[in-house]
Amino acid sequence: MSKNPLVTLTSSEMIPLGSALPNFSLPNPAGNLYSSDAFHDKPALIVFLCNHCPFVKHIAAAFAEFAREYKEAGLAIVAINSNDFENYPADSPERMQEEIAARGYVFPYLVDESQEVARAFGAACTPDFFLFDREHKLVYRGQFDSSRPGNNEPVNGSDLRAAVDAVLAGEKPSDDQVPSVGCNIKWK
Repeated sequence: MSKNPLVTLTSSEMIPLGSALPNFSLPNPAGNLYSSDAFHDKPALIVFLCNHCPFVKHIAAAFAEFAREYKEAGLAIVAINSNDFENYPADSPERMQEEIAARGYVFPYLVDESQEVARAFGAACTPDFFLFDREHKLVYRGQFDSSRPGNNEPVNGSDLRAAVDAVLAGEKPSDDQVPSVGCNIKWK
């Protein structure tokens, strides 16, 4: 796990499968609004990220590649940063723009300044993944894979890939889901 004593290790809340996709409308760092209404009949992956968390940094390159691959396959992907950027300036909208460019993110990375969207999803940590089927019912919440900083396991997105592959094939992912682990969302 993390060797940084200042990192608070937090797990996903694991809200009930079948939960409806919460409605949201949030800006990206440039101020353009994105809404949950844009998904229509597409399966959607909502991921809570931030810029400074070592757990996010650990998977960021692999997740960016995952996003490029699955966007082409028809998955809608949206990342949301709900951290209090007044007290954590590394997560400010300006720094988010830098992160988008550095990582080559091909999905909207949105600012949840009020933190209401994180609360609506039951998000607890970064990264925290929520996969919804075409009917916008929650079918997966959990980890990207079992890799963590320092455990020497490959960062390959195996858990999330299995769930997304099932949804894209019109199947239900396994109910055996492992919570994501990372830094707690920095609440106001």
